[in-house]
Amino acid sequence: MILTITPNPAVDETYGLEVLDVGGSNRVDAPVRRAGGKGLNVARVAHSQGVPVLAVAPVGGPNGRVFTRELESAGVAHSLIPVAAETRRSFALVEHATGRTTVLNERGGALGANEWDAIRARVIALLDQGATVLAACGSLPEGADTDFFPWCVREAARRGIPSIIDTSGPALLAAARAGATVLKPNHHELAEVTGTDSLAGGAAILLDAGAKHVYASAGEAGLFHFAVARPGHWASARLPEPLAGNPTGAGDSAVAAIAVGLHRREDHDSVVLPRAAAWSASAVLMPTAGELHPSHPELARALVLATSESP
Repeated sequence: MILTITPNPAVDETYGLEVLDVGGSNRVDAPVRRAGGKGLNVARVAHSQGVPVLAVAPVGGPNGRVFTRELESAGVAHSLIPVAAETRRSFALVEHATGRTTVLNERGGALGANEWDAIRARVIALLDQGATVLAACGSLPEGADTDFFPWCVREAARRGIPSIIDTSGPALLAAARAGATVLKPNHHELAEVTGTDSLAGGAAILLDAGAKHVYASAGEAGLFHFAVARPGHWASARLPEPLAGNPTGAGDSAVAAIAVGLHRREDHDSVVLPRAAAWSASAVLMPTAGELHPSHPELARALVLATSESP
């Protein structure tokens, strides 16, 4: 199965309204509450496509109970580690009239050393029980060991299991140095960690550091794939016209597509990249993260594909 790890999960609350009156009073319907965090969204998408997946996350407090109940009702296989810290919340305000989404993310509470040990022990046990891909995603809670994502990469590599790391900041570069199979930054995250606005230049820095593949999302310009095996080469996929909607789960859907590709050992440029671009685009059309719009096969057929060798 695909093993997803979310060290800083959240109860996602999505509110829909016509237009957000900043500084004013806004009346909204009850939110949609879901067990969330980037790795959970990846697991939901893979599960929805019939791919075996298991989601690992620490949970605690009343929010943790909400998180657990919702995940159980969704039918996504999971392995949750109880912790003392309250599971955080994330609020998405989706404006129907403009297509804009405003997200408020609570910071995750610190975990104790024994709780981190429990998480690591659970990950090791599950890697040894049939995991085909490890996908560790999202931020780290306050005070976390910055070696956690590199540790995930190393433990997977020891067992011959490919890894995907979707995070930002110094943790992204640390995962590259650990030899991650795939890194999935967006263009802002790539520029922040590498100091260059060039997608190719930023990807080259991560590949030189030790990563095998970099998938970089660049908004309307689409999704780009860079591989250490082909220095200076890239492939891209984009829609002819951008879609309006809620982009909060787009990157997670791309990671799910990449994980499925590694699980099935498919070719990156011809199979994985187009699927990742189509799934990412279709997620924009859904009100909550972790879901694909039924039109994703049509979106895949509409993609504009290019390579650095295109005329």
